[in-house]
Amino acid sequence: MTIWKSRPPARRGAARVVKAARAFGMGLLLTGGAAVLAIEPHGTATAAPRPFQLQEATIEDIQAAILSKQITTVQVVKLYLARVKAYNGTCVKQPQGILGPIQTVPHAGQLNALMTLNLRPATRKALGFDDRKARSMTDAADNDPNMPDALEVAAAQDREFAKTGKLVGPLQGVVMAIKDQYDTFDMRTTDGADAFYANDRPPEDATFAKRLRAAGAIILGKAGMAEYAAGGARSSFGGVVCDAYDTQRTPNASSSGSGSAVAANLVTCAIAEESSSSIRGPAVANNAVGLAATVELVSRKGMIQSGIHTRVGPICRTVKDAARILDVIAGYDPKDELTVFSVGRTPTRSYASFAEGKRLDGVRLGVLREYMNKKLFTKADEESIDIVDRAVGDLRKLGATIVDPGPQGALFQSCVTRFAPQLRNAALAKQFPNLFPVDDKGKPTTDQVVTLLDMTSDPSKIPPEVTIRNIGTSQAPGEGKFMMDKYLRERGDANIKSNTDLINKARFYDDPHFPDRKKTREVADEAQEFETSVRLQTRFTVQQIVLQCMQEQNLDAVVYPTSNLPPPPLDGPNPPTLNGRGVVWTFLGQQGFPAITVPAGFTTQVYDWVRDPSVAPPPAAAEGGGGNPREGTRMLETPTAAKLPVGIDFLGRPFDEPKLLHIAAVYEAATKHRIAPPDFGPVAGEP
Repeated sequence: MTIWKSRPPARRGAARVVKAARAFGMGLLLTGGAAVLAIEPHGTATAAPRPFQLQEATIEDIQAAILSKQITTVQVVKLYLARVKAYNGTCVKQPQGILGPIQTVPHAGQLNALMTLNLRPATRKALGFDDRKARSMTDAADNDPNMPDALEVAAAQDREFAKTGKLVGPLQGVVMAIKDQYDTFDMRTTDGADAFYANDRPPEDATFAKRLRAAGAIILGKAGMAEYAAGGARSSFGGVVCDAYDTQRTPNASSSGSGSAVAANLVTCAIAEESSSSIRGPAVANNAVGLAATVELVSRKGMIQSGIHTRVGPICRTVKDAARILDVIAGYDPKDELTVFSVGRTPTRSYASFAEGKRLDGVRLGVLREYMNKKLFTKADEESIDIVDRAVGDLRKLGATIVDPGPQGALFQSCVTRFAPQLRNAALAKQFPNLFPVDDKGKPTTDQVVTLLDMTSDPSKIPPEVTIRNIGTSQAPGEGKFMMDKYLRERGDANIKSNTDLINKARFYDDPHFPDRKKTREVADEAQEFETSVRLQTRFTVQQIVLQCMQEQNLDAVVYPTSNLPPPPLDGPNPPTLNGRGVVWTFLGQQGFPAITVPAGFTTQVYDWVRDPSVAPPPAAAEGGGGNPREGTRMLETPTAAKLPVGIDFLGRPFDEPKLLHIAAVYEAATKHRIAPPDFGPVAGEP
């Protein structure tokens, strides 16, 4: 018998320790008030390099413990479930129920990160999880033998390991959460909505989910999210998700549950979705690693509302683990036509093999000062910029050649001014009607071709607003309706067949602090045309400009803060957009460049915004379809002390993930800024 002494569990009495341990089948001995976990290893115990500890465990740690028979796969799952039981409760006050207004709770000790658990009904009840966490709301029996739950899958893997002495695949023992935006054939999938499907389970897994299972990953549950992946860290079915480093704050962007679950060690890794910032955003808010891969690299098949901006990626606690996940999910899928661009553009060896090294000699990194110029932003931006400035210094010490245009400089502006008139053309004319006047019928009253030629010859004539922060809008009218209805037609549910059905056959939360998701769907339903040409033109333009400037400066990657701002309070307004800066930098990644965020340090103070009570908030319809009552006029408060994570982004050329993983891994290993959230330490009986 192998015995580990756990660290003292915070705020938990001995009686509760024993009760929790028994619920998850853990043998406990209480010695001098300390809990000792006894686990029967599978077969004869062998000496391990170090005792297994669950908190902050990497994939390598878990698999080494299984191979050395310190622990079984079933026990790994049970240990994570014990943490889910301890920390996955409601993290806000809900005086009017799950659909009503919320009140934040400081140091709530709960996160509500997982909305659905992959457990059979009897097992779920025995472990003390309520019916809301059931795998399905439409299949109460849930007894299909072809749908094994997480513990059954783990048991099968242990039996196979006992026969062969080998892991069943590269991800055995890896316990994962998947954002509810992605299909899982054994668990309800509704994009966070409380919509009344005839069958809340889709007919098959998303392609990447199939690949994860085939590699041995164990899907423990569906992660909470912003409903319909539209921001706000709240859904009608799952409720509010809180940040692991401050439960009164948002975990940033729609993949909120994926980020918080990884941060608090409820799972090993999670899968998120990013159309603007929802892989990197939740990762940076939760002091984790988020890899937003090239959109054409990972199949979107089985994603609700996929589009040209949407991409699949992992959130893990280390760069190496994110690379291991990418190794499994990357590659061509005939069911997603975009992935055809990945053929012949993937490395000949594993992505994980690149996520190592101690030096960056020979690597050239550009500093994207357009995102770090303090004169363009506010006092609230400055500390994060300073932290990433220090990170740039660390990269230089690691051997990287730093190409820095200076504090008020611009890395890409020369290419923007050179190519924007030619590449943006008519879109640029519509963006600046004062320079390209038209009559009441929309017909040009001047020669626009000559104006564009003049701008090309004399860049000083280009409006100063045209920068890499946002050289133009990239709207796609009708995309929301088209992609939602396309997904629903392919899913083939008997009750929910269209976006209109989602409006009429669902319950919606009602809270002035969060976006109106019913209105979002209603605005989408009004679309009568589907137009993506401007979005595609913007994508081509930005790729041409960035690739040209990277080539001219011989850059391997560019660096910048993942976010200039810490995540805002759950019940407060979002910070105002300023010079292209939102809560997280989004524009470049949207145009098809892979990016990875890595922890870079912590703030010491934070400036928050509040609504000016003397100014009425804007009407919902004015807020871009569906409205966001959190937006509006703000006043900048004085700073308050706050230790919140800051991240650094490494962004590279499309399909250049190997290079990004190497750079990120070297920086991570040298700086070690990942620190587990203090309110979510080891639970009773945890090794």
